[in-house]
Amino acid sequence: MRTSRRAFLSAAVTGAALSMADATGAVAGTTDGPHALLGAMDLAQKVGQLFVVRVHGHRATAPDAADERANRRLHGVADAAELIARYHVGGIAYYAWTRNIRDPLQVAALSAGIQRAALAQPVPVPVLISTDQEHGAVTRIGPPAALLPGAMALGAAGAPADARSAARIAGTELAAMGIRQNYAPVADVNTNPANPVIGVRSFGSDPEAVAALVAAQVLGYRDAGVAATAKHFPGHGDTAEDSHTGLPVLDRTRAQWEALDEPPFAAAVAAGVGSVMTAHIVVPALDPSGDPATLSHRVVTGLLRERLGHRGVIVTDSLGMAGVRKKYRDDEIPVRALLAGCDQLLNPPSLPRAHQAVIRAVRAGELDEARIDQSVLRVLRLKQSLGLLDTVRGLGAGGGAAVGAVVGNPAHLTVADRIAERAPTVLTNRTGLLPLSPAGHPRLLVTGADPAAPTGAAAAPTTVLAEALVRLGFTAAAAPTGLAPAPEDIARAEAAARGHDAVLVCTYDLGARSAQRALVDRLTATGVPVIAVALRNPYDIVQLPDVTASLALYSWSDTELRAAARVLAGAAAARGRLPVAVPPLFPRGHGLQYPSVLVGTGAEWRRI
Repeated sequence: MRTSRRAFLSAAVTGAALSMADATGAVAGTTDGPHALLGAMDLAQKVGQLFVVRVHGHRATAPDAADERANRRLHGVADAAELIARYHVGGIAYYAWTRNIRDPLQVAALSAGIQRAALAQPVPVPVLISTDQEHGAVTRIGPPAALLPGAMALGAAGAPADARSAARIAGTELAAMGIRQNYAPVADVNTNPANPVIGVRSFGSDPEAVAALVAAQVLGYRDAGVAATAKHFPGHGDTAEDSHTGLPVLDRTRAQWEALDEPPFAAAVAAGVGSVMTAHIVVPALDPSGDPATLSHRVVTGLLRERLGHRGVIVTDSLGMAGVRKKYRDDEIPVRALLAGCDQLLNPPSLPRAHQAVIRAVRAGELDEARIDQSVLRVLRLKQSLGLLDTVRGLGAGGGAAVGAVVGNPAHLTVADRIAERAPTVLTNRTGLLPLSPAGHPRLLVTGADPAAPTGAAAAPTTVLAEALVRLGFTAAAAPTGLAPAPEDIARAEAAARGHDAVLVCTYDLGARSAQRALVDRLTATGVPVIAVALRNPYDIVQLPDVTASLALYSWSDTELRAAARVLAGAAAARGRLPVAVPPLFPRGHGLQYPSVLVGTGAEWRRI
């Protein structure tokens, strides 16, 4: 029986209140902690607490020469320690491209160095360290950390308990490295197959199913002592433009927004989410001003704060993105974001300029210092709820043995494998080709697209898949052709196919005129059975009407590729179901099923 919208939102608000009480109740004996820190700060220190920025380098001090140059260009400082001392920043976000991430021990040491620098300041306030470890298509930290299925893969598995377990593992490993705020889960409902920026980062297209998985992940991160961040409010799932490069417009009525986009965010608030990230999109039905949601008081305060009852932190998406910079100057944007109701200002194009702009706005009376205090207190209370104001334990300072015992431990890897094998979705299986068997089809060719791994560190997908099939008893060879195969690449793959019993061709974001489609057409013309393996978008199958069988993976990490091999070979049952519709072929929920056909589907098969 469906719950009424009014009852659902009432539960969301009540749950949020209870959750925040739980989060802050632990400090009943030290209620003055955040207020005492706030009272000790001058205006510049308060404003600094509202910024979350990137910094180059794998150490908090003594950076490499290239990282020091990058930091001086970006912030006018040499390293993370100087950044904290000069601007009093409340948060630092880690990225691979800023060379923050090499391995778990290094990340933990960087976190510990940042906290030492923060606690050495006249007003010692720990830094809230964050990253985008969504898993799947957006994964900042790779092996030896556990690679968990991405959101749409979890949507295909359809088990909130698995989603919570995945978040608990991800959060536990992040916390061991000193990262206590994760910009996940994605709460956007992906109702537009052509969405260029969300897609498989979403759990699916059904609002209630997405809401259940979002809530489960919020709880999983909370289990691990990490603040989850539901994003991108008010919902980026039906946009046709990427807010990194433009300003998308969501053409929904208010009623449509309430039915389609609101439920996952209401569920996140009800589950006690630590923070919510705003989107740089325009929704005329919610605010006709033309301002992006990040800068809209109607959206941020009117909907997220007042309608949904979110009492935690609100963080902007990156203020360096084009979507938020179309209408206003860079020095206006952080002030407008605070006036809208945001608390954390992520990655402004120029921290010195943004920091000074907020101070000037306060001194000019454009922005009330009491408004600054509200946001600083929310940030400090979030840090307090995570234990950061009371202790530096869990910030990666526990030594290499502690980090090594947590990050990528065997128990985590086993659970990751178990969850991953529930996601691969068999879309077509015309002749009953699947599951394959070494007796019936011993010689396999794995060819097609080889997109770089999300972490940039793993082996090519065709190689990982071929090696996994070899361990399952097949003779399998990898012959990648790339994302845009040239005629000679296609000819080589066609020639190689004739010597095999079946061909697995990996596809990646296949278009009607893609050279990948020409490759598949040539392979099917050989008469050898062809199995299409859609590495990312399940919509690829629309362009492949003649393949013998097809499988949707939703992501292409090593964990997910090995799980796909087990499903293809029958070492694991085919159980995944589409969490989105694939028009005009399949409705949401489609997925051909078959049981495991091999004896011994335990750890010996999972760890191939």
